[in-house]
Amino acid sequence: MPAMPARSARGEDAGPIVVLGIGNLLWADEGFGVRCVEALQARYTFAGQVSLVDGGTQGLYLIPQVHGAGRLIILDAVDYGLAPGTLRLVEDDEVPRFLGAKKMSLHQTGFQEVLALAQLMGTYPEHVLLIGCQPEELEDYGGSLRPCVRAALEEAVALAVQRIAAWGGAPVPRAVPLAEGEAVTSPVIALERYEAGRPAAELACRIGDERFLAHAPQA
Repeated sequence: MPAMPARSARGEDAGPIVVLGIGNLLWADEGFGVRCVEALQARYTFAGQVSLVDGGTQGLYLIPQVHGAGRLIILDAVDYGLAPGTLRLVEDDEVPRFLGAKKMSLHQTGFQEVLALAQLMGTYPEHVLLIGCQPEELEDYGGSLRPCVRAALEEAVALAVQRIAAWGGAPVPRAVPLAEGEAVTSPVIALERYEAGRPAAELACRIGDERFLAHAPQA
């Protein structure tokens, strides 16, 4: 497990804690960040100042969540050029640079702009921690996390819990399962249901809806 960056000297008084998972669940490992937030909510309860957010691919629509945060944890699939499943932690002013170094999708472009706006407006969170995972596969529409990335999810969740605790977010293992409608992600696309319900790759159309694909003219 990577070493955790140093704890904030301000401790618990630095404002709301926002834990933000970004990415697209429908494109295999790009769903890493959202799956992490989903797991955090399913396994733990937190103090009232902690918000768990499924940021999906909302990009600029995440401005209120970021600009209102005192401390921010971002979970995302990031192309660091490392071995698939490798976690890398980046902090504070370095985060926008890493998210923008090699964008994998439009959601990262939009979110980098959110961070840049926060810096420009003086609303950048007091502390920002990016927990990024090197993806293995992004071009499998309807696919799920690859095994090495699924394994990294467990490390990422542990690191997020460790930092939330250090910031005074009081994580406690959940004693009562989530009630219907409480989950940050829709029950329809929750990890276990999503994986159980998707067809095998050879039966699925991975390039679009086959009802609307243009067919090449016959010779």
